[in-house]
Formats: sequence, C-alpha cells, structure tokens
Amino acid sequence: MEYHLGDNPVTAHSWNANRTQIAVIPNSNEVQIYKYEPNLSDWTLLDNLDQHGLLVTGIDWAPNTNRIVTCSADRNAYVWTIDDKGKWKPTLVLLRISRAATCVKWSPNEKKFAVGSGAQLISVCYFEVENDWWVSKHIKKPIRSTVTALDWHPNNMVLATGTADFRVRLFNVHMKEVDQCQKVKTEWDTDDTSVPNLVAEFTNSSRGGGWIHGLAFNKTGNRLCWVAHDSSITVADVSKGSIVVNKLKTNELPFISCIWVSDRALVAAGHGCCPMLYCIDSNNKVQFVSKIDSSQKKEAAGLSAMKKFQSLDRQARINSDYELDTKHQNTLTCLRVHTESNNAVLKFTSSGLDGKIILWELNSLDKLLQGLKI
Repeated sequence: MEYHLGDNPVTAHSWNANRTQIAVIPNSNEVQIYKYEPNLSDWTLLDNLDQHGLLVTGIDWAPNTNRIVTCSADRNAYVWTIDDKGKWKPTLVLLRISRAATCVKWSPNEKKFAVGSGAQLISVCYFEVENDWWVSKHIKKPIRSTVTALDWHPNNMVLATGTADFRVRLFNVHMKEVDQCQKVKTEWDTDDTSVPNLVAEFTNSSRGGGWIHGLAFNKTGNRLCWVAHDSSITVADVSKGSIVVNKLKTNELPFISCIWVSDRALVAAGHGCCPMLYCIDSNNKVQFVSKIDSSQKKEAAGLSAMKKFQSLDRQARINSDYELDTKHQNTLTCLRVHTESNNAVLKFTSSGLDGKIILWELNSLDKLLQGLKI
C-alpha cells in the first residue's frame, strides 16, 4: 500500500500508538501530522509543527505517553504534547550543543530520550519536575565524530550509538533519579573500565569500513545490528554468553536504516530503493533471504531498433525509460514497525526521497525463512 503525503522528499516518519496518525519530515524545518480517514480512504493534514528554524533531522513518537520529540540542525530539540483543543504545543529542551542535532530516540519506558549531534557528544535528556523543564546530561568520551544513529536496549539503561568514525559504541546511561533503580551490569559489559559508562565498542572494519547509518537492538536485547556506508550489515550477538560479531559485505548500494522483524530476522534498506530481508543462521552468520519488493518493471516502449530510429527521425531523440523496477524510486530514508504479533513484525513502513510512504506486509515471513538453517 502506497501513501503520497506531498511532493517533497520524506526524510523520516513516525507512527502514533494505534497507527491512525503519522508524523513526517518533508525535508524542511517543519513536521506534518496526518490522520487516516477511513471514509475517504486518504490522509488529511491535522497539524504543522513549525517551531524549528532549520532542517528537522530526527523524530520519534512515544506510543504510551503520546509525546513527540524532534531535533534539528538549529541545535534545538522540542518535546511536543497535545492540548485540550487537539493542538500540539512545544517545550524546548536544553541540549547545550554547539553543532547540529542529527538523531533522536525515546527510551522504551519513555522517561528519557537521547539526541545525537555533530558536536561529538550525546545529550541524554529527562524531565526535571522541580524546575518543570527538560534538561540533559552529556556523554562525550570517547566520541570523536558526528553521532549518526541511536537505539535503546530494552532495559532502558544501555544506549547504542553509531558515529561517522566507523564505530558503534554502547554506553550505560543509567540515571538513578529517573530510572528509580540501581545500576546493574548487563550482558554487554566488558572487563575494560578505562572509559566511564562505556560498555562496549566495535569497529566496523580494521581499515575503516564506512560510517554508521543505522542500528537497532532486537526485542530481547541480545543482538545488535548496524548498517554502514560500505554496504555491510553487521550483527553483534551475546545470546551465548560472550560477544560474537559477524559482518556481511553485500553487493548492494549502502543501507540507511534497519529494523528487526523477528528474533533472528531483520530488514535493511537504503540507496538501493528496495527493502532486503536477512536472517541469522545457526552459526550466527548473517544470511541474505530475499527482496521484500517483488515489483516487476513494465516493458519499456521503443526498445526495438526500428522504434529507436523512428523516434530519432521524428523527435531527434531516443525514448528512454528511467523508472526503476521497485516501488520506491529513490533512496529509502527510514524504516518503522507498523504491526506486531507474538514478537514478530507483520507489517512495516518505509519512507523515501521520492515522497512515498509504503506499507509492506510480512505475513509470509515463515515461508520466506523455510529451508534456511536458523
């Protein structure tokens, strides 16, 4: 199912809890909120969030508290809440950064969120009840480049970060006043305690390997996947007690985003304009399964030699068909889970620079994985 919510590229999107509303970033300083009208079988614009002064770079919609957090190249972040009249009202977050904010993500319990930036640091933000505002604590060491991707472990304490220096780092961002529990050691912790709060660090390649575009924990938190600009997919696994890292170098164009669709299966998409399904086999190796997009390119007109010469004679040009054989006609920028059941994703959505948002169904996921040793 395809949705067209405007003529501009969609750089990111996020759903509300019951998937009746969607927030999209139309490659501008605004965020647009749409609601699906079943009677019209179409989307209507509900609100336009225009508080940011520069390009909005990240968005996340908390399903339980119904709050939206956005970040922007203007170095600001806002938490949006809906008032009694149904209008979204912003609250400024004190990020205290000197460069553009690049990405944002709510923690699973929605008590805090993290903001990555070009200032070579992460702002972990929480609400201070005494002063009635959102404040932040910084994580700086050992980050030496722009933070490009974020994701939270299900325990709300471990934060995974991807950066432009080709590294993935895991930090323990436990806050006693927010989490209301003691700091605990996780399965990801290593014996190296030289850097405070650093749980683990992975290099995408010994020779660089491309900056990190996206990363994601699975539901149980024992696997972390990331995609990088060298067209690779890497999975770090601690399900057997120790950290095992496996990397698959693909022949595809670089991936931008990735999501887990089951405990052992994931979808990655990006510059190739087509979502790809991968799985983790019994040896913890990343294995390609299939393309999610099964579209076929329509036969182009004017392929015969006679047609080409006729076109050249009449119009002084040769007819060309530039349409891709995929539903998306440009880079996919964001993947989001839409429908889940029994810890498996049944539907997910993708947004792209072609302005489309497409709903994909994975009802036949078990059939796709049949015959694979996983």
